[in-house]
Amino acid sequence: MILSLFLPYVSAACVALLALVALLRSHRTIADWTFAAGMAVLTAENIFIGLTASAQLPERVIFWQQWRTITLSLLPGFWLLFSLSYARGNAVDFLGKWRIPLIGAFLLPLLIALLFRNNLLIAIADNATADHWTIRLDGAGLALNLFVLVASIFILMNLERTFRASVGTMRWRIKFMLMGVGLLFTVRLYTSSQALLFRGIDPSFQMMNAVSSLVAALLMVRSLFRSGRLTLDVYPSQFVLQGSLTILLAGIYLMFVGIFSKIVSYFGGDTTFALKSFVGLVALVVLAILLQSDRVRLYLRRFVSRNFQRPLYDYRTLWQRFNEGTASRVEQADLCRTLVRLVADLFEALSVSIWLMDDKRESLTLAASTSLSEAHSRNIGPNPKDSDEVIRHFQMHPEPADIEGSRSPWASALRQWHPGEFPNGGHRLCIPLIARGEMLGIITLGDRVGGAPYSLQDFDMLKCVGDHVAASLLNAQLSQKLLQAKELEAFQTMAAFFVHDLKNAASTLNLMLQNLPVHFNDPAFREDTLRGISKTVTHINHLVGRLGHLRHELKIQPTLIDLNDVVTHALAVFENKTEGSLLKELHPLPKIPLDHEQILKVVTNLVLNAKEASPRDGQVRVTTTHDKNWAILTVTDQGCGMSPEFLQRSLFRPFQTTKKSGLGIGMFQSKMIVEAHRGRITVASEPGKGTSFQVFLPTAAQ
Repeated sequence: MILSLFLPYVSAACVALLALVALLRSHRTIADWTFAAGMAVLTAENIFIGLTASAQLPERVIFWQQWRTITLSLLPGFWLLFSLSYARGNAVDFLGKWRIPLIGAFLLPLLIALLFRNNLLIAIADNATADHWTIRLDGAGLALNLFVLVASIFILMNLERTFRASVGTMRWRIKFMLMGVGLLFTVRLYTSSQALLFRGIDPSFQMMNAVSSLVAALLMVRSLFRSGRLTLDVYPSQFVLQGSLTILLAGIYLMFVGIFSKIVSYFGGDTTFALKSFVGLVALVVLAILLQSDRVRLYLRRFVSRNFQRPLYDYRTLWQRFNEGTASRVEQADLCRTLVRLVADLFEALSVSIWLMDDKRESLTLAASTSLSEAHSRNIGPNPKDSDEVIRHFQMHPEPADIEGSRSPWASALRQWHPGEFPNGGHRLCIPLIARGEMLGIITLGDRVGGAPYSLQDFDMLKCVGDHVAASLLNAQLSQKLLQAKELEAFQTMAAFFVHDLKNAASTLNLMLQNLPVHFNDPAFREDTLRGISKTVTHINHLVGRLGHLRHELKIQPTLIDLNDVVTHALAVFENKTEGSLLKELHPLPKIPLDHEQILKVVTNLVLNAKEASPRDGQVRVTTTHDKNWAILTVTDQGCGMSPEFLQRSLFRPFQTTKKSGLGIGMFQSKMIVEAHRGRITVASEPGKGTSFQVFLPTAAQ
């Protein structure tokens, strides 16, 4: 009884002290603020638990429990926010994706607690005694406990993802903080599920929450002594819900507790049920902690290797892990973060860093690390002179090297770039990354679990890993260059479309200028010329307005129109030209779905090409016909024609042309436009005899 009166206040004092430490930090982050706020909520809850335990009258018990329940409503929001921001280098991305659940975690429980304050608790059960009381939960109280249970699952899930994304020194720094918060909400998951199952609050569960707060505070103190800060760079996957062990364990646990409680109730109940369940839960937590211990995993691995005569490395599994882990990483930064994790897990090294050559190949920069943050690397990072020493050494000696014993400048520089975290962490090593005789960077390793020395087998594996990492980095760099080349090619293609349209507009203006001296005194011609110039200027302005959309794919906006109207519009600018003749035979056509502007480009391009390919007195014939489900446009000239080889290999490819001043983009663009209308374009040509293009466009029925 004395312990139950004393323990909640001790827990409240420890938790409050941790909250104060977080607030007194010089550089407070979101994780610091939310940690302090969450610990303040736990402090208030423990105080109300202590006041409840010391209350003698049922009315006072209900009063203090009501305030404890209201305080409980603040717990999910702060700790969910902490689980999303603690030790995460990409916390901003997660907070953006979780903004709606976060708002709900802050507002919904608080609104339930305040708006339905009188519906949280009912009364102390009739069988309550001075030493053991039970408070029944009303509807709002049950809803609040259900919300806390769900929030606990998501908090544990986020902590799990942070732990799984961390490796090496980062994991060593955050492990006890995650254990503390994880223990806190594992117990909270248990007590909330019990409150929902039995629809009441038991004092033993209150003490369980107080004990978990005290133990969690001690684990968090241990974590702060290790890391000294709450801001670390871990990059968990964006797919938070995918493959989460927490959700699976929570589901199994809730099913187990539900079945167990029904069995106990069937056989008349068991006064020690809560104690037995708690012991079982603690045993599971201890087992999970042991399984996540780097040192335990190292000893287990060595025991299996030593007693079952296995090689130190399972090469088939190892290379499968490396291949699966790096196959889908196309971004260099993402690939490097994956590689340091794989190398750290493979060699049981707590600190692994990758340094890559810069673009000028004059210096090394930090690409990823399990122990160094970007800010820290800038303070201790390489200068050009030291980088040159390291690069020259490994170009002459492309083998893994122990950097502890050497007094050479390159080794001194590496020791400065990769400071040791532990005095008994063993020797630090460096692996050069060389592919195709070209040095891409280096990997530094240190602080091996247990300070285990590297054997000859380890050095052979280090060399193989270095070659594999170098090949992966080279592939990533080549893929990035290929992607940039394709983007540039796509941009150049679209830009060529734009230039080609401007060239057609300039050709139209040029035709008008050629006819202007001949027909200048004709008022009708001047009026028609001004109208044509106005349309051309409008078209140019429209093209300029579309310049920002060059990289978008071709899109059409079809409406039911007559193809003959489009052809007539396109031929209007050619009809008064003095050189050559232009014949048109436009037969009646049904209206078909066309994008007027895009098809106008096709007709203009075909007629302009025919004009340019024909001699001065040559004839260009434009006809339209209707054949079953197709509207057919035919443009025929008597020009120079094209060779079969050019027709087969180059005609519809961009930047291929037979004209001296051509861009080689017109037919490529025309083919794209026609195919976008679900049509096709064919060509028949013979050198010296001319060319005939046919454009087939489906009718509305088709």
